[in-house]
Amino acid sequence: MTGLMVDSEVWIRRFHASAPGGAERIPLVCFPHAGGSASYFHGLSRLLSPTVEVLAVQYPGRQDRRAEAPVDDVRELAAGVVAALEPWADRRPAYFGHSMGAIVAFEAARLREPAVLFASGRRAPSTHRSEAFHLLDDDALIAETERLSGVSAALLDDPEMRELVLPPLRADYRAIETYRPGPDAVVPTPVEVLLGDRDPRVTEEEARAWQTHTTGEFACTVFPGGGHFYLADRADELAALITRRLARLPR
Repeated sequence: MTGLMVDSEVWIRRFHASAPGGAERIPLVCFPHAGGSASYFHGLSRLLSPTVEVLAVQYPGRQDRRAEAPVDDVRELAAGVVAALEPWADRRPAYFGHSMGAIVAFEAARLREPAVLFASGRRAPSTHRSEAFHLLDDDALIAETERLSGVSAALLDDPEMRELVLPPLRADYRAIETYRPGPDAVVPTPVEVLLGDRDPRVTEEEARAWQTHTTGEFACTVFPGGGHFYLADRADELAALITRRLARLPR
């Protein structure tokens, strides 16, 4: 890790209190998508509360961390998150990563094994598409994120908001598009893959290739009619799936 702040209060957001006896519960660490922030998981945290304590990751360069330079390296982000999770190390959290966040969560799992890894809306690390959206001009990059419904078009019509959103967005795209896993990119962690069947960025075959990256249990759930951000429309189903899976984990 190269010079990143690792203050847990800087990196981790908790939106809702856990239930009594929370010290015995398995926290769920949520890793955002490219251009995303911890607040994206506020709704999921509400649905899971108080049974599951959601720890939402705030990457550098956005919202209340906008004064910091964004990080354009997946492994560096993963190392920062793992260091920030030290206060919860004795409870062995579960990881949930969406899109780029799934790869950051996977690299975090290689540093410190979670109880389970939910890889959402992302093809397996070993699958590769030649993409270079981070090299596009601002308008083209915004058009790409709008196509995925990841950033509000109205929000980016505001020049001041564009100035805040574009640098971390471009850094995130650079991070994920230049990421290449090593030959030993396998974890013992159980992996649960989640995706929408209309996701333009990942096919079911590419998603199921995650199985080659774990020596543990593997499962894949496809949400019919879901796009890249299926989470928005299927939040209740997602929360129920996560709750059931975490309930199976040993305490």
